[in-house]
Amino acid sequence: MDIHRTFGEVVIWENGLTRHEGRVDMTRTALEGFGRQLLRTDEVVIEATGNCMAVSRVLSPHVARVVIANPLQVKAIAHAHVKTDKVDAATLASLYAVGYLPEIWTPDAATERLRRLVARRYQVVRHRTRIKNEVHAILHAHLIPKCPHADLFNRRGRDWLARQPVPEDERAAIARHVRELDRLGEDLAMLDRDIAQDAANDEAIQRLLTITGVNLAVAAGLMAAIGSIERFSSAQKLVSYFGLNPRVRQSGLGAAHHGRISKVGRSHARAMLVEAAWAAAKAPGPLRAFFIRIRARRGHQIAAVAVARKLATLCWHMLTNGEDYRWARPSLVAHKLRAMELVAGQPQKKGNWRGASYAYNVKDMRHHEMKIAEHAEKSYEQFVSARKSRPLGTGSRCATASNRQGLNRLPGDASSRHATLHHEVDRTRKE
Repeated sequence: MDIHRTFGEVVIWENGLTRHEGRVDMTRTALEGFGRQLLRTDEVVIEATGNCMAVSRVLSPHVARVVIANPLQVKAIAHAHVKTDKVDAATLASLYAVGYLPEIWTPDAATERLRRLVARRYQVVRHRTRIKNEVHAILHAHLIPKCPHADLFNRRGRDWLARQPVPEDERAAIARHVRELDRLGEDLAMLDRDIAQDAANDEAIQRLLTITGVNLAVAAGLMAAIGSIERFSSAQKLVSYFGLNPRVRQSGLGAAHHGRISKVGRSHARAMLVEAAWAAAKAPGPLRAFFIRIRARRGHQIAAVAVARKLATLCWHMLTNGEDYRWARPSLVAHKLRAMELVAGQPQKKGNWRGASYAYNVKDMRHHEMKIAEHAEKSYEQFVSARKSRPLGTGSRCATASNRQGLNRLPGDASSRHATLHHEVDRTRKE
């Protein structure tokens, strides 16, 4: 089926021949009637469009399988001089019949819902950013200096904004933008609540929260894109899915030339990984050591993308092996989880109650965790230096394989010190 917004063109492949079966309206009633005409052994092939998931859900109970084709790869395979809906439908049927159709993974209902929530949140955040930029552009056009406060749109910033000498029409435009920001803030809070409620029972999202620099929005966005980690046989597959793998050009006996990242895949998830990479590069730990090492040779922009690629590899190993991040800060992780619970709508616990997240408020405990993270950063630097000085051979391959585990295992005695953190958190709670 070559589906459009209002109809779908149907071509049937049988015994090596294709025949045109007409059109089907893109309504639930028409699709259910068409599905009842099909056999249980039939297989339906459609292209990935905005309404393909709904079509798949309607037709799946009536046939053996519904396959959703990757439109970008289908175009790379089949270039027809005569392009019509009938030709496109026949191409899909023929490619699938010979086993040469690139298909996409169909997410379950929970993953599809999380993807919708994350996409809507991303749109709201982008809309807020555009409105804020318009306000800054108005101030810039009238030679208004930079706001002395940290945030132009908090209470103090808005008081400063109201005192600036701008024309009345511009003042009215700023007032409209501020009202729109308030409305979008309410929408964003509702979306964050829905995401937090879904993440409260998701073990994978909570595991990704143990990584320094990864917050709830990033963890939920990554799991919405990944879905099931079992569909990625290696960390490189996940890196390629996010478009963080470099382009490679090689022909004949010449050397391979590696270019920029491919950027083929989920751009939203890739942007989240880069955002998390910048946050991880500012906190002490092995990831910051990796960022500094790459920045010294290639600059900070490439270093941030390299850390994002390292984070994707780290996520694959953690989700595949069912392990948390080895160098997580326990009190910070507990603080993230408690914040997620509050956003999800769980009641606050006041009085003398002190949970695991209370250790984040203890200054000595935070400093102790920071020292362990700094020790892990130095251990990683020593590990890389020893690997570079080691001659090529079996030992070097073992070191490379160890590094490929995504910074989740490092030498030194930091492991034993890190293991005592949980006991100290409990002791601090009791005190």
